[in-house]
Amino acid sequence: MSQTTVIVGLGSCGLAAGAGKTYDEFHRIKETDKLDFEIKKTSCVGMCFREPLVEIIDDTGKYLYGNIDAGRVDEIIEKHIRNFSPVPEYLIESEKYRSADAGFFDGQVKIALRNCGHMDPESIEEYEARNGYAAMRKISNQNLNPDAVIQTVLESGIRGRGGGGFPTGMKWKFARNNTAEQKYVICNADEGDPGAFMDRSILEGDPHSILEGMMICGFAIGASEGYIYCRAEYPLAIKRLNIAIKQARENGYLGKNIFGIPNFDFDLQIKEGAGAFVCGEETALIASIEGERGMPRRRPPFPAESGLWKSPTNINNVETFANVPWIVYHGGAEYAQYGTEKSKGTKVFALTGKIKHGGLVEVPMGITIKDIIYKLGGGIAGDKKFKAVQLGGPSGGCIPEYLSDTIVDYDSVNATGAIMGSGGMVVMDETTCVVDVARFFLDFTQKESCGKCTFCRIGTKRMLEILTRITEGDGREGDIEMLEELAATIKDSSLCGLGQTAPNPVLTTLKYFRDEYEAHIRDKKCPALSCKKLLTYEVVADNCTGCMACSKGCPVDAIDGGKKEIHFIRQDACIQCGVCYTKCKFKAIKLS
Repeated sequence: MSQTTVIVGLGSCGLAAGAGKTYDEFHRIKETDKLDFEIKKTSCVGMCFREPLVEIIDDTGKYLYGNIDAGRVDEIIEKHIRNFSPVPEYLIESEKYRSADAGFFDGQVKIALRNCGHMDPESIEEYEARNGYAAMRKISNQNLNPDAVIQTVLESGIRGRGGGGFPTGMKWKFARNNTAEQKYVICNADEGDPGAFMDRSILEGDPHSILEGMMICGFAIGASEGYIYCRAEYPLAIKRLNIAIKQARENGYLGKNIFGIPNFDFDLQIKEGAGAFVCGEETALIASIEGERGMPRRRPPFPAESGLWKSPTNINNVETFANVPWIVYHGGAEYAQYGTEKSKGTKVFALTGKIKHGGLVEVPMGITIKDIIYKLGGGIAGDKKFKAVQLGGPSGGCIPEYLSDTIVDYDSVNATGAIMGSGGMVVMDETTCVVDVARFFLDFTQKESCGKCTFCRIGTKRMLEILTRITEGDGREGDIEMLEELAATIKDSSLCGLGQTAPNPVLTTLKYFRDEYEAHIRDKKCPALSCKKLLTYEVVADNCTGCMACSKGCPVDAIDGGKKEIHFIRQDACIQCGVCYTKCKFKAIKLS
């Protein structure tokens, strides 16, 4: 009879939801009651909206439970482990049962995320049990040369998953063709888009796949050293990367003549970034590794010609490297069977915002935005009306509901004015003000500008000032035209991708929601009833009971009326704080 195994998801999302206490409680009860079951840990399986997640494996099968906080551990142990009776209240999926939430996994094809949530990320043995380092062994055992490896990557059709979408194999080929003796491989793990957590989850859940992907790249281009540039705000990812690097060294997978490949030496180290968004741009990242301030450099020369310490350098992001071992092991044609003609393979997306099932999904290129939101994401939270989705983070754009049948591939998304980006997908409903969303992203990019380019440094500041005025009711005629003029100048004159794409959220919201800008400016109204300074609070006389909850809560005494009398809000005194609206239990306060 096999032993029962309890697996607790300990990714950042799980830990934030209390999974650490859940894990400790399983240990405490096991030791106190001297129970015979094994406890293991894994990372995020993508279902962040049901964390903490617990999987139980016993003689009858596998059972995935959700929302198992520390207070529910005793019930799970008593019913499932002691009495072999699954607990349906928390059960997401088993071999005999599927809840509605299990539809989150339908249609997903996991390649980059193949190991996340299915193994202990701190165990090299578990990685190898799931074909880990098999791609490196294939290169060694079949005596594949660097050109053959690059050809496999070219055949796969994979394009960089960091946002630019440049063909990965072509990028490797450029670095390979450079005859310099010293070359470098860099993994760009400086994920900084608001609402994006794809790279973090891979680093936390499958760090060895990044190491193996970088090894393969090093072999292909002739590099002996590698750097993982990871922002310091990802402490768990950095911890698990350090464990993986130590394990790889102990097993002889890093160092000299690794995997028995003659004259192939490869080692790597982690460089922690200080959180500058601009360091996601490859030349600014290189400057940071060199100890300089993270500021972009003019290109050409490109890093494949002159990169880290003026040596040829190949840079790919986390998701790209995670795909590489699978591609080399299974073959480029196997990967290319997924996706569209010009966008092969799968893509990982982080679903956030006004969506029921927030989390991480991996889908074949070619799926529609609507299917991601409704079939995997469960639809809009509170069953409200879907309004738009911000795709590509601060560098991306806002895609309206009527374009939700747009397929997810590089060309189709670019045609809307947005970009694929690294995969952040922020969903908005009818209560979201797109003008304020544009202001939010401009505020982010303006603060993150390194300041090197005048048009980016000053231009984004001017755009932000205009957007702030508009959302506060001080918009003026001509503001829209000024935003468009500034946007064009910033895009044309900025040195790096941060400035060149910073106006995108403004331009796409102007393109698809111009009427909302005009309502803010001309009517001094926010159609989404979101911008506080443009709201008017009024008492609905027929619903008012005179309970005085609103007047007692008003911080500026702007509400008149005695007990059991119909109340009245003095507009000259109202500060639009919304306390009366939240305090009233009789729907007697309306917004306009």
